[in-house]
Amino acid sequence: MAASHLHEPSEAGPDASRVEALRRQLHHHAHRYYVLDDPEIPDAEYDRLFRELQALEAAHPELLRPGSPTQRVGGRALDRFANVRHAVPMLSLRTETDTEATGASSFDARVRRELALSDTDPPMEYVAELKFDGLAMNLRYEAGTLVQAATRGDGEVGEDVTQNIRTVGQVPLKLGAVRPELDEGHAPASTGSTRTALPVPPVLEVRGEIYMRRDDFEALNARQRERGEKTFVNPRNAAAGAVRQLDPKVAGERPLSFFAYGLGEVTPAAQGGPAFETHYELLQTLKSWGFPVAAQVQIAQGATELIAYHESIGRRRDELPFDIDGVVYKVNRLALQQQLGFVTREPRWAVAHKFPAQEQLTTVLGIEVQVGRTGKLTPVARLAPVFVGGVTVTNATLHNEDEVRRKDVRVGDTVIVRRAGDVIPEVVGVLPERRPPDAPIFTMPHECPVCGSAAVREEGEADYRCSGGLFCSAQRKQAILHFGQRRAVEIEGLGERLVDQLVDTGVIRTLPDLYRLGLTSLLALDRMADKSAQNIVEALQKSKQTTLPRFLFGLGIRHVGEATAKALAQHFGKLDAIMGITAESAPPAERLAEVDDVGPIVAESIHTFFQQPHNREVVEQLRACGVTWTEAEPAAAAPRPLAGKTFVITGTLPTLSRDQAKDLIEAAGGKVAGSVSRKTSYVLAGAEAGSKLARAQELAVAVLDEAALLALLNTPA
Repeated sequence: MAASHLHEPSEAGPDASRVEALRRQLHHHAHRYYVLDDPEIPDAEYDRLFRELQALEAAHPELLRPGSPTQRVGGRALDRFANVRHAVPMLSLRTETDTEATGASSFDARVRRELALSDTDPPMEYVAELKFDGLAMNLRYEAGTLVQAATRGDGEVGEDVTQNIRTVGQVPLKLGAVRPELDEGHAPASTGSTRTALPVPPVLEVRGEIYMRRDDFEALNARQRERGEKTFVNPRNAAAGAVRQLDPKVAGERPLSFFAYGLGEVTPAAQGGPAFETHYELLQTLKSWGFPVAAQVQIAQGATELIAYHESIGRRRDELPFDIDGVVYKVNRLALQQQLGFVTREPRWAVAHKFPAQEQLTTVLGIEVQVGRTGKLTPVARLAPVFVGGVTVTNATLHNEDEVRRKDVRVGDTVIVRRAGDVIPEVVGVLPERRPPDAPIFTMPHECPVCGSAAVREEGEADYRCSGGLFCSAQRKQAILHFGQRRAVEIEGLGERLVDQLVDTGVIRTLPDLYRLGLTSLLALDRMADKSAQNIVEALQKSKQTTLPRFLFGLGIRHVGEATAKALAQHFGKLDAIMGITAESAPPAERLAEVDDVGPIVAESIHTFFQQPHNREVVEQLRACGVTWTEAEPAAAAPRPLAGKTFVITGTLPTLSRDQAKDLIEAAGGKVAGSVSRKTSYVLAGAEAGSKLARAQELAVAVLDEAALLALLNTPA
């Protein structure tokens, strides 16, 4: 255990014993997190232990010790780096763990109480910022030149990581003499900002966060896997590990970024340094000196606007290109910050207001294998219920056998579960020290758990697949649900519960059986009312008229998503032309690979699908049941002004929905991607565009509005 020598002898009693136990645990986990960059538990679990210790020390002041984790920032300088004593301590913030609006209200009430403000006084002015999930950093500049970069360490002493931070592109090495004008975007007159950039002071310490973007993190882990090296649990862990590399070349290979949010030591105003009135003015000046400051910084008047900010960022959290775990509120006027002062290890004038944790600890109750519509066998961990990412989670994907083996997940294990946004929950790590001694090693079954057919792992594939095809009821169910979904032929009311009944009772065995359903067979099902049965019949009738791309997508051909289905329809025009390729003299895969968005693997999958007699029979039976789709002449004769262009859509457009805009772009030969990169041709931006617009501006990607898109569509190819 780290730092156990800091503990004072404790008084007898159960509370005293629990206090000592908590201190030992917290010192150990702080050492793993801050020093070794190898945390064993998620942040939420550490926060829970920390709050328990705080409560016990508040209830028993006689147990309080100077070496307690509640009296320290956490972490210490590594022995392998030179120590740096901070001229101004790098303290941590008080944390509001109440993820609801009351967190902002409580902070505002405390500030007003400390300042003796009454209900008739105007709202307090705050600055609201993002709470980054990275590594705090102090950058020291002398005469405008970066001379030192140091980690937070224990708040008093950090580590000198200057050589590694020099590799971070967003950290200025030299602050030039020419400054851009200040950003007046959110600054009211009361901020005191000016349009003339202040000169850089002789001594300037800028504080901020070293972090790793999510896309950079995924690319780094992909490279690590290719090399057979250890992958990282999360971007924060990867960033901290890069900062503490002994070889700057290794650090330089790991893509790091930086945001500035405050100051340390600065030449006093009396000696020619800057004299700021507000924190917002300070941030804008940092921007004018060349430091990146998050675009989401905002001035807020009183608790109401703090609450609105917390809710707004919470909704957009998963759209950000980097991880955050909350927001930060700071009293804007620096004179009031000074008046409020500090308590122990925390400023009274600032607070971190967290979001629901995206990682939590829980226990694996069992590991089951699910069968998907393509026959893929996926191991799924059944979990003791845990609240994570804003919902209660009881299942988490384990992806495939290789991932289970790599993470060594076993029944009975205590695991870290992560859920962010709408992403399927997954197990990201195991705490092996908590493993039961008899926990068995997981192995994939050699038979499908649903139909008993052989489970086969093809050469070069990570996944096992059931060989039963439509004989397997699990694949049948998923194939029917896929066919009836909104982006396919769209059969309203055809949900999982109804499909389960239809397949389990033998009413449906193939897709065409859907269109043979009548009121009698539907009313025979459990809990099926007359009106519900009539609605299903009408929805089936309506779905008979569809489009070729929707029909192709609905067939569930492996590797054929919506974009590929549209590309096939545009290229060939008719389904018979696609199905007839197998009879041609030219190799079918070569003909199919002529289509945009179709490579050799996808072409082979399409060819294999339509080679199977039972798949052709399904298409013919659907036709016989009255299912039709709009067809057209091959798109070779049609204009394709956006061919080769990649678009990203963000915000709300004036007249088009996102789906309508996507359809127009793809019909004109363009592609629509989900994230902005250097390969993006255009970003189509509407009202309330978020981080994708900011990323486009950062990468100098062309930004279009709806009118400009329509003009492009009318431009000859």
